[in-house]
Amino acid sequence: MKKNFYLLLISIGFQTATAQLLHEKDRYTRGDTLRGSLRTERNFDVRAYHLNITVNPDKHYIYGYNRIVFVPQQKLNTIQIDLFDNLQVDSIVAHGQQLTYRREFNAVFIDYPKGFANNKKDSITFYYSGQPVTAKRAPWDGGFDWKTDNNGNPWIATAVQGLGASAWWPNKDHQSDEPEDGMTIKVAVPNRLMNVSNGRLTGKKDLGNGYTRWDWKVINPINNYDVALNIGDYAHFGENYKGLDMDFYVLSYNLNKAKKHFEEVKLMMDCFQEKFGEYPFKEDSYKLVETAHLGMEHQSAVAYGNRYMEGYLGRDLSGTGIGTKWDYIIVHESGHEWFGNSITAADIADMWIHEGFTSYSESVYVECRWGYEDGQKYINGLSRNVRNDRPIIGDYGVNKEGSGDMYPKGALMLNTIRHIVNDDEAWWKLIKDYSETFKHMIVDTDMVVNFFEHETGIELKPVFDQYLRYKDIPVLELKTENSITSYRWAVDVNNFKMPVDITVKDQEKRLHPTTQWQQLDEALNSDDIKVATDKFFIGVEVVGY
Repeated sequence: MKKNFYLLLISIGFQTATAQLLHEKDRYTRGDTLRGSLRTERNFDVRAYHLNITVNPDKHYIYGYNRIVFVPQQKLNTIQIDLFDNLQVDSIVAHGQQLTYRREFNAVFIDYPKGFANNKKDSITFYYSGQPVTAKRAPWDGGFDWKTDNNGNPWIATAVQGLGASAWWPNKDHQSDEPEDGMTIKVAVPNRLMNVSNGRLTGKKDLGNGYTRWDWKVINPINNYDVALNIGDYAHFGENYKGLDMDFYVLSYNLNKAKKHFEEVKLMMDCFQEKFGEYPFKEDSYKLVETAHLGMEHQSAVAYGNRYMEGYLGRDLSGTGIGTKWDYIIVHESGHEWFGNSITAADIADMWIHEGFTSYSESVYVECRWGYEDGQKYINGLSRNVRNDRPIIGDYGVNKEGSGDMYPKGALMLNTIRHIVNDDEAWWKLIKDYSETFKHMIVDTDMVVNFFEHETGIELKPVFDQYLRYKDIPVLELKTENSITSYRWAVDVNNFKMPVDITVKDQEKRLHPTTQWQQLDEALNSDDIKVATDKFFIGVEVVGY
């Protein structure tokens, strides 16, 4: 498990989740709670995974085992390991004996009559086989992506964020626990192919049966959904860039194209290390691996499928023209190395911590290269993608994400907070301190909010609450009655207060609205006031004129 503060909050979180589940009982199934909650059978700390499997591309079949090293937090006669029920459990072994088990949905409950002792390191070896879920449209629906390249060679990748890592390998499939001692990933594939996984390549071995095993080692803690296979006819190139080992694995016929296109990685890395701190997985190196699917933030083995195009498959998500000046997948998926892979949300209900910060990193990259104005144009252009359909934070304890607005709206919220702080030197220090303080940690929304409040000295919780816990953005209401112009926030949060910049007859000033009406010094027409909606992601409504 990553060093974290989350364990201190388990009892509170459990009570909150239980109350919420009672309210939402008609919406969620037993399977949802088995996957999303931290039950007694999951009260153990994973220390390491040792995955060793063979992949048969022709049959879309895998088999092998995972040795799970863990420390129980109490004596446990039964533990829960997760594996999708379409995969076969061949056997589970501990201390030289086969253990009995039962399956319920995608959970496997493993019995050890003697009991796994409290606070004593132990292990089980979980043997399994079968045909894993095939992704219909990776990476969005998740699973194994079985493709072939232009030469007819198998080209295979895994992408399981949201679906869950247990779709293809047995593990404790909950984001609150990562193996603090890392993991080994050994994958045997047909001799003509290579497998690229997370971490560093420690060797390869011809097994003498037409298969070669590729051995990888991850030193750092790693998200379960980040563990990846990438199998294909790969060519490799790389270099040590300013002390960081960077490696690139691309289809052999794309080698020359990739060498030129991937030069942007250096510009991205310079920017992000300046703004967010040192690359958080330096010991495991940075890799970019070509995939048939669009991309995914697989830790130290970032999946790249943007077809060597600028923008998002040639499109500009911001609609400003700025988004096609750079490769979206390189920048966004690599940004996750800091936000999502290094700093990880304990429950997927808080996935805005991954996606909001990473979407914000896109505008940071634009600002690094082309300046503040372009950065602001880009991030404000993302507002066209905001739906305000439901809250960004999902339901806790049931494996439920919130609205997809966590991407653009999360980024726009952070840009709003930047302008609340109103001091760029302090802002960039805050973002870097956040990244470095919580490096390799498990966090939740309250921890993030408390950090931002403590470091800025500004009451920001009402702001976070409105953007994250309610579907609507703040609306600044303006009205004139009896020659008096007044203003207030129309919001869901009772104690909401947030400054906003306006221009009155070409004079800039900062207002400090609350949910109560306040008066301007002079009566004005609506045409006399311009609200800085480019700095604050808000609505404006003129009433009473």
